[in-house]
Amino acid sequence: MRQTSDTRPRRLRAVAAGDTADDRPVLVVLHQERSTAGRTGPLLAARGFRLDIRRPPLGDPLPDTLDGHAGAIVFGGPMSANDPDPFVRREIDWLAVPLAENRPYLGICLGAQLLVKQLGGTVAGREDGRVEIGWYPIAPTQEGEALLPDWPRHVYHFHREGCDLPSGSLRLAEGEVYPNQAFRHGENAWGLQFHPELTLAMMHRWAVKGARWFDLPNAQPGRAHIAGRFVHDPPFVDWFDRFLGLVFTGDPAPARAEAMATRPGFASARGRRS
Repeated sequence: MRQTSDTRPRRLRAVAAGDTADDRPVLVVLHQERSTAGRTGPLLAARGFRLDIRRPPLGDPLPDTLDGHAGAIVFGGPMSANDPDPFVRREIDWLAVPLAENRPYLGICLGAQLLVKQLGGTVAGREDGRVEIGWYPIAPTQEGEALLPDWPRHVYHFHREGCDLPSGSLRLAEGEVYPNQAFRHGENAWGLQFHPELTLAMMHRWAVKGARWFDLPNAQPGRAHIAGRFVHDPPFVDWFDRFLGLVFTGDPAPARAEAMATRPGFASARGRRS
């Protein structure tokens, strides 16, 4: 059940190696039938990328090589990187491909934790049971600030487990409950513990479907998720725009203005539909 999105307003920068335009799509890995890439799609489209969307839990294969792709993003899901499901193990093993081929890779929440497992690290919940479900503060490290200034001070989380920092990885942002909020491994692989991809509509769905988790220690009630978006989301999406540029083109110049003009559903909560 492979799905392709081809909406390319313009090319801002050649991708990966070389100075010529790269028409290869970004591989997008999702974990549920109705999951989407959220506002990641319009932001990448504004940089000239198509999406090749695959869902391994539903039987979609992952490529043996990323020669046909400009890079890959693995998103989150309700499963754990420690689950025994065969597709979880296959995804962890498959991450050897972008690492070996030095292709741009971004792991978001579960995608970051799968990368940690591939690199020999540990994914686990806290002994006191505290979670991050809602908006929580993060702080960039000196290395993170050097790569990309103006990190958001609050970001959106929806996870019960965190990860350690694999050997050879560089921490880019840290938090109080789970220290490793963003990291880079080598020159090409990146992990985020939080969710910058959510549109307002997605957040509403998560707040309804995930309501059973709001009683967990440190989780915020659903109303705080929506209220926090109006306060914290504008700088969050601006940062994510520049971060995607850094990961996939090496250039953090913003492309969001074009994405906003062409995709109104992408907008943040500040007076726009999502």
